[in-house]
Amino acid sequence: MSAYKSDVEAVDALASSYKELKKEIGKVIVGQDEVVKSVIISLFSNGHSLLVGVPGLAKTLLVSTIAEVLDLGFKRIQFTPDLMPSDITGSEILDEDRHFKFNKGPLFSNIVLADEINRTPPKTQAALLEAMQERSVTVAGTRHVLPAPFFVLATQNPIEQEGTYPLPEAQLDRFMFNIPLDYPSYQEEISVVKNTTSNVKVELKHILNDTQILAFQQLVRKIPVSDNVLEYAVNLATKTRPGTERATPKVNDYISWGAGPRASQYLVLGAKCHAAVSGKYSPDIEDVRVIANYVLRHRIVRNYKAEAEGVTEEMIIKSLF
Repeated sequence: MSAYKSDVEAVDALASSYKELKKEIGKVIVGQDEVVKSVIISLFSNGHSLLVGVPGLAKTLLVSTIAEVLDLGFKRIQFTPDLMPSDITGSEILDEDRHFKFNKGPLFSNIVLADEINRTPPKTQAALLEAMQERSVTVAGTRHVLPAPFFVLATQNPIEQEGTYPLPEAQLDRFMFNIPLDYPSYQEEISVVKNTTSNVKVELKHILNDTQILAFQQLVRKIPVSDNVLEYAVNLATKTRPGTERATPKVNDYISWGAGPRASQYLVLGAKCHAAVSGKYSPDIEDVRVIANYVLRHRIVRNYKAEAEGVTEEMIIKSLF
């Protein structure tokens, strides 16, 4: 962050950039403030996000708007049952000189929208695993590095489970946040309909470029965190593991599998970033609590008893506080 005299000045710049981003995205996306905030936090934390909501809640529009405001490369992949791994990563082709040449797939972009990610078979879903973790893909034994910054923003429809393939735990764990989208309020829906049924075109400004985003990602990691906040985050994650000494009675009753160490890492990183965009220079326990639901809800697996009694992930996470 050489453009700034100190880290404090850089954190102030991050907070003001976040406000500008939110304002610019707000020209297109009405409401959904918490969703927009969570996606931006995951971007600054160098994490991927899974957006879960019924059709028509502007999930795809949100992602393309964010890509435009951030002046980043953007590719959309529509996941279907017949999609092959090479359709995402790219493949080796024979050029006119009879040499094999790697033809890059849509994964080689800064922001990749994996639309309806659960509609494709596990073989194709697995093509994302290396990309999301190592930021590279291996094709025909050769490793190809993806551009930086690199984010996967995936969407999933929770209601139509016909013809879907549930995401495996390893895939879910690669996502920093699982962000639920809800219906807009009555007033918000009026604004949406008013804006989208007229001929008014919205011009979006570019707020940040790839260099600035990479610098902010480094800055987030440099933000100091006190031991009590770190311990609170780790304690929260370990409490979700049934059969362990820290597990709560509710966890032992209703959970068959808890969150792994990646949850602890993302709780701390997310809390740091949440503090920064809120204008604070160090996270407190409240910052961990705000993002806990997004980090933990896809990392805990409910058992039959929880499903039978209608106990949701959110209820269990709330009980951990």
